[in-house]
Amino acid sequence: MSIRQTEGRGRFDSILDTVGDTPVVKINRIAPEHVTVYVKFEAFNPLGSVKDRLALNIIEAAERSGALKPGQTVVEATSGNTGIGLAMVCAAKGYPLVCVMADSFSVERRKLMRFLGAKVVLTPRAEKAYGMMVKLRELVEEHGWFNAAQFETSANADIHENTTAREIIGDFAGERLDYFVTGYGTGGTFSGVGRVLRKERPDTKIILTEPANAALVGSGTPQERNPDNTPSSGHPAWEPHPIQGWTPDIIPHVLQEGLDKGFYDELLPVAGPDGIAWSKRLAAEEGIFTGISGGSTFAISMQVAETAPEGSVILCMLPDTGERYLSTPLFDGIAEEMTEEEIAISRSTPSNQM
Repeated sequence: MSIRQTEGRGRFDSILDTVGDTPVVKINRIAPEHVTVYVKFEAFNPLGSVKDRLALNIIEAAERSGALKPGQTVVEATSGNTGIGLAMVCAAKGYPLVCVMADSFSVERRKLMRFLGAKVVLTPRAEKAYGMMVKLRELVEEHGWFNAAQFETSANADIHENTTAREIIGDFAGERLDYFVTGYGTGGTFSGVGRVLRKERPDTKIILTEPANAALVGSGTPQERNPDNTPSSGHPAWEPHPIQGWTPDIIPHVLQEGLDKGFYDELLPVAGPDGIAWSKRLAAEEGIFTGISGGSTFAISMQVAETAPEGSVILCMLPDTGERYLSTPLFDGIAEEMTEEEIAISRSTPSNQM
C-alpha cells in the first residue's frame, strides 16, 4: 500500500498555523531518466499558493511593529494570489481588506477574494500593474489604510528566507541539489531562498525565468523608482503574457535585491504556450495540478534537465493550484459536455444512452 500510515498532521488553533511546510514531490513519469526532478508544491498552503506565506508575514510583522492598528483596513495591489492569501489572513484576524486588481486577471480570483470577505477594486487592464499601484497609493493617501506593499516590504523575502528556504535545506540535507528553478512575481521567493542557498548550498545553481515576451530582467533596462522604492513608471520591456502572477510591468524592489546580489546563475525565458503545455502534462501524466506559472517554471526545469549532467537533482517551484485558471487559456479546449469518445463509452452499455 503506497499511502503512508501516520497519525495525521496535527490539530491547529487557526488556519494560519497551517501555512508553509509544503511537500517536495518527485516527478516519476515525464522527467528525463538521467536526472531526478522534484517540485515544491505550494498548492498545499491553505489558500492554494505560495503567497499565503508572505500574506501572513506582512500582517504579523506590521502587528509587531505597530504599523497596523487593530481594525485598520488593509489594502494591496495584486494579480490575485497575494490578495487571496491576505483575504484569508485578514478574515482570520478581523481586518477589513481592499484589493486592487487589473480586470485582465481571472474572474475566479476576484470571486475568491470577495468570498473571503474582501472588497475588490478593478483597474483597466491597459494600465497594467503600474495602474494598480497608482490606485493603491491614492487609496492609502485618501483613507489612511495600511499598505501591505508586497513589492517593497522586507517581510516578503524574509518569510521565504525563514520558511521556504529552510524547508528546502531540510528536505535535501545530506543529498544532492544541483538546480533550483523559479520564476518571479514580486521576487520574494527568489530573493529569500537565494539568501540561504548562496550561503548554505553554494553549489546549487539558481535558475531564474521570466516570460519570453516580457523579459524585464533580460532587457538590462533598470527600473525607474521613487524615493520609497515604488516604481515611478511601468517597465518599457513589458508586453502582455498569459503567465498570471508572474512578471508585472515593473521590476519590484523585492526582486531587485536578488538581482543586485547575483542570486541567479542563469536567466532563461519561457514562452507562455510552453508553460500551458507543461501544466497540462503535469496534470494528465503526474496528477499534479498547478497553474500556468507552475507549468512555466516546470518548462524551464525540463529545459535544464536536457543538458544537466547524469545524476543531477533539480527542484522546481510550483507557486499555486490550477483551480484559479479555469477562465484562462489554460483550460481552452477542455470540454464541458461529453466528447465523442465519452459518448461512445456511455453508449457501450445499455443504460443512459444519450
